[in-house]
Amino acid sequence: MNRFKRFAPLIILAGVIALIFAMGWNRYLSLDTIRDHGAEFHAFRDANYLLCLLILMAVFAILTASVVPGVFFVTITAGYLFGPWVGGVSTAIAATVGALIVYTVARSALGEALRQKAERDQGMMQKVCQAIDKDTFWYVLASRLAVVVPFHMINVAAGIMSVRLVPYTMATVVGLLPAHIIYCWIGARLNELLQTNPDPDFQALFGQFWAPMAGVFVLAVVLPFALKGLQKVLGRQAPA
Repeated sequence: MNRFKRFAPLIILAGVIALIFAMGWNRYLSLDTIRDHGAEFHAFRDANYLLCLLILMAVFAILTASVVPGVFFVTITAGYLFGPWVGGVSTAIAATVGALIVYTVARSALGEALRQKAERDQGMMQKVCQAIDKDTFWYVLASRLAVVVPFHMINVAAGIMSVRLVPYTMATVVGLLPAHIIYCWIGARLNELLQTNPDPDFQALFGQFWAPMAGVFVLAVVLPFALKGLQKVLGRQAPA
């Protein structure tokens, strides 16, 4: 029974992944879905605003936890339907829920084994574990802002370390917000463009979004270094 409880989250997560691919739902995670069904999405949102938002957040959390490709598309859809602020905040919260699911799976089923493996291998996972253990909030915040850092590696490492949930959750929400707002802004602009051209060349359209893409680059490269400097300054100012 204890073994079943330990692996139950992992079994459930694996079942969800298998169901998504078995039903072929992953095929709908593309911008073509917005082009073909955008009017229907807007009609449903207008008639059921809160329900539509909750459904989108639930789908986002499940996809984030199940590591199914296409979460970026859902972020764009959130901006398409709800704009950059509501869409950005709601998807950041949903992504945090997904991250906590992965954290729970790693902690319950794989924590001890993965921690021992990380210590044996002395590779990137071990370094991530050591950094999170040293300063949870600042490290997780910098990692979330640096969108090039593998999202689920942080979740798994946090589960292995059994880090405190409050700083981990707060840093995840705050760290995800800027990128999600940028992506949802792209989705909102896409909504405007589709109104004038219902059958656009998506590759050409995304070439117009150089400014928000530059913003994502700033998040990935500049902000983590800025946060590191701020952390050092605050550390020097802290009373002995």
